[in-house]
Parts: sequence; C-alpha cells; structure tokens
Amino acid sequence: MANFVSVPLRIMKKLFAFLLLFTTIVGVSQEKYPQDAFRSPVDIPLVLAGTFGELRSNHFHSGIDIKTQQREGLPIYAIADGSVTRIKVSHWGYGKVLYIAHPNGYTSVYGHLQKFGPKIQEYVKKLQYKKKSYEVEDFPDYAEIKVEKGEIIAYGGNTGGSSGPHLHFEIRSSISEKPTNPLLYGFDVRDATNPTLQKLYGFPLSEDAQINQSKNATALNFKRQKDGTFLADPVNAVGTVGFGFVGFDRQDLAANHNGVYSVQQLVNGKVYTDYDLESFSFGETRYINTLIDYYHYGKYRQRIQLLYKSPGNKLSIYNTVENEGKIDIREGLSYNVELLIKDYAGNLTKAIIPVEGKKELIKVDKDEKKTENYVIAKKPNNYDLGAAKVYFPANTFYDDFYIDLKKDDDTVRIHNSTVAAHRNFTITFDVSKYSEAERKQMFIARLDSRLRPSHASTYKRGNTFTTRTRNMGTYTLAKDTVAPRIKAKNFKEKQWLNNYHYLSLRITDDLSGIDTYSATLNGKWILMEYEPKTATLTYNFDDVILDQKECKLEVTVTDNVGNTNTLTHTFYRK
Repeated sequence: MANFVSVPLRIMKKLFAFLLLFTTIVGVSQEKYPQDAFRSPVDIPLVLAGTFGELRSNHFHSGIDIKTQQREGLPIYAIADGSVTRIKVSHWGYGKVLYIAHPNGYTSVYGHLQKFGPKIQEYVKKLQYKKKSYEVEDFPDYAEIKVEKGEIIAYGGNTGGSSGPHLHFEIRSSISEKPTNPLLYGFDVRDATNPTLQKLYGFPLSEDAQINQSKNATALNFKRQKDGTFLADPVNAVGTVGFGFVGFDRQDLAANHNGVYSVQQLVNGKVYTDYDLESFSFGETRYINTLIDYYHYGKYRQRIQLLYKSPGNKLSIYNTVENEGKIDIREGLSYNVELLIKDYAGNLTKAIIPVEGKKELIKVDKDEKKTENYVIAKKPNNYDLGAAKVYFPANTFYDDFYIDLKKDDDTVRIHNSTVAAHRNFTITFDVSKYSEAERKQMFIARLDSRLRPSHASTYKRGNTFTTRTRNMGTYTLAKDTVAPRIKAKNFKEKQWLNNYHYLSLRITDDLSGIDTYSATLNGKWILMEYEPKTATLTYNFDDVILDQKECKLEVTVTDNVGNTNTLTHTFYRK
C-alpha cells in the first residue's frame, strides 16, 4: 500500500498556482506579449505622467504613471481576472499598493492608492487592527481574494512617495517578477510627438584623447535642419571618445518630460550602441548610475545618458554594443556619428555628429582633483577619520577614484555627491566622551548643502554609533531634546462631533523625525492613518463607533531618539 504524506492546504494552493502559471507561460511564450488580454486600469483616456524605464534617482521607473485628472478617488479596475497575492500599506514607496496575479502568467501592480475596494479594504482593516499598525504587508493565499476583470479594486490616490495624485501601474512576470513596459500589451496612449533633444556631449575616454582642444567632457553645439534632423558643429578629436545626450519624451496630451524608449548610436553606418527599455530586473536597476554621467548629475542634477558603457555597467538593456559604444578616432580619418532617439510609438529624433580625426593644441587640461586617498573599487577600503571610521566594502563603487575625506571634531566629510555608491558603506562614530544620558538623545545626522541635519538610521552599541548608507557627504553627531508636537486640526476639547466623519491631527518633529505613533479611544487601540507629506494623522469614525457619549482620545508620538509626547482630548458623540 502506498505511503501518503499529509500536505498543508496552504502549500497545496501555492503549488497549484505555480503549476497553473507555469503551464500558461509555456503556452503564451509563442506570443511574447498578449495584446487583448488586459483592459485599462482606468475608465479615462490614458495620459502619462511617467513612462516605463524613465531615469529616476538610483533606479529605473518600473511602470507607467497614469494621470488621474489631478484628483484622488478615481476608480481603479482589475485589468483581468486574477487573485490578490500581495498587499502593502506603507508611509513611503508605493504607499497603498496591490498586486494581482493573473492566470496567463503576469502580475499587475497598482500603487499610490487612496484606498482599496470594499472587500480588499475590509481584509486590510482587519489585518491592521490585528497587528495594531497602519503599516502592514500581507501575502494572501492564491485564490483567497479573487477579483474579476473590470471589478473596482481600489481608488486612485497620492500615498507613499507620490508627488501628486496618479496611478503607478506595472505588469510583471509572475515567476521572475521582472517588470515589462505596460505599453507592450496594447494599451492606447496618444503619441505623435517626437522626443526632444536638449544637449549633446563628447567625452575623452583614453589618456591620449581630446575633443575640441579639451580633455574634459565637452558640450557640443547643434542646430535643427529643415528636415527636422539635428546637425552638430564639426568635432575635432583623437583617441577613444564617447558621446552622450540630454533629452526627454512627451505624449500628445501631457506636458511632462518623460523618458525615451530606445536609443541607437551608429558610426559610419554601423551600430555601436542599441538599447531599449522593454524590460529590466530589479536586481540591476541601481546600475542606472552607470548609464548616466554621474559626476555631471551630482553637480547639476541633470542626467546625461551615455552612448558608451562606463566602468561597472552591468545593465541588460543593450541589444548591441560594439567596442562598448566607444569610438577610436584616428588622425586624418572622418567619422559620421548618428544618434537615433525613439519613443514607444516609434516617433524619431535624429542627430548627426561629424567628427574629424585631428590632434590639436590642448587648451583645457583634464580636470581631476588628486587627494592622498585613492579608492580601488574592487577592494575593501577602510579609513580612520578620528571622529569616525569609514568602511567601504569591495565593489561599493563602480570605478577607482581619488576620494576627498575631511574630519573636524564630531563631523566628517566623505567626498561629495558627484560619486555614486552601489553598495552600502558604514560610518562609525566614537561616542565614549558622552554620558549615557546624552547618548540617548543623540544620533548620526547627514548635513545638506545648507548644513541642515537629517536623521540617518543609527545603530547604538557600547561606545559607538554606526550608520549604513549609500550617500556620500557630510555626517555629524546631533542631539534632539525636543519631543514631537501634536495638535488637533478639525476638532476642539469637549466638542460635540455628531456629524464628523473623521478626526484629523497634525504631528511634527523638529529634528530627528517621527518614529512611531499610536492612538486609543476610550482605552481601545484605533487605526490612525499617517500622511508624512502633510504631517497629518487621520482617524475614520467608520472603523469603530463607540456607544459612549463621552470619548477620550489619547495619541502618543515618539521621535527617532525616543522623545515622546502624548495628547489627550475629550469629545462627545451620539
């Protein structure tokens, strides 16, 4: 008689879901991206505030940002039948976000939501009250929360790291979780507008290289021709050089400066560089810092997209790369460099850069500041700056460079914002000269250009404070002795609130920032929703309606060094 092993129902469900997704993906593989499987997540024309693969700080944009007519509360629909596989509510990032797995092997993602649809909202609210936390993350079993195509699953909002009301929308592979450009699936976005070329740059890359009598990155002049093509002034160069551009794309119904879809560089008719933003993996997204001239970005906050592969570039977005996109210019020869910039709709902007192999007298020498410390990127580097020690693990940086390090009492300067760190490095301060009482209110702070401190997550152990960060800059020890402030916004002490739907409070902290908050109503924990952008705490009366006429609200807020404040208010409600 065969031996049977008892398998928990949860595991069986997940196994079934995997097999279902695997078999459907095999069937779908012959047609790379289904065109009629999904409906739009909104019932208004698709107008984009952001495109897939758009260049953002330290990452590629993993979806499209759909405008919601500058308002919150717009219904959001399931693009196909499926099952909710992940729900997250956070103060930052995507804010309130929903993940739905579909039987054809794809997962749709909906971010920055105001609230979820009724059945999902009920599920989340129970979870929040169970965990006594506004911020929650949950992975429902497959088929536990089913949705149908066209069902209202949420309402558009502005939660998390959003800078205005919109829907962040993604389509990912359910197996690899790689995001793909949602426009590949047949969604209609009006776009007959060519990408815009703003600037062109040339880069001397070898020791003997020069461009227009300079050994530094050089801006190139160009003009639009009658046929719409851009023509650069003739460039005189020798050695190994590369080119880059600053540009953006627009759709017909929006003025937003969005990212372009594909870029090609041809040299004398031969493709040297060809990349597009069809898909990428989250594991490589930080390598965006090698696609741009990060030195220029750190100084001017402007992204020059490079047409050659810089050191450390491990991006998989390239279809063709000849000689790493670098061009070897020889004296006496002529080169015709073409730049083709396209959006997803195929609208094209073309630039031509004529290059003459000509060695000239150097007028601008290489701009390189040498210091006593030289970082070898592939090796670990450790520095003692007196007040603090800095440790860079191997491969923290993409390339070797001279690092500028300074120390001053409790402050250290670790280079500047013109160099990108790919991995976290550690900064450890010696705090042995401070008493235990002083240390409780102290933290490591990063100073901005105006010397304003911001809290860096600080790990305290014995006589040391340590932080892990990827941000170069100036760090110091700061002390926060002031508790957070709490103020009622829409109600007063001993007020009757019969017709009120919610309570609103403002919470702020002057230095280290808000860490935790909690509230009770007549001694029972209640859910308060925190919106950092407006420093607002909100309680919805629909959550709990108490039968007492006299209600005692107690709100406690703690900052990042443990300073605590409590506000108590009494109000009345029938």
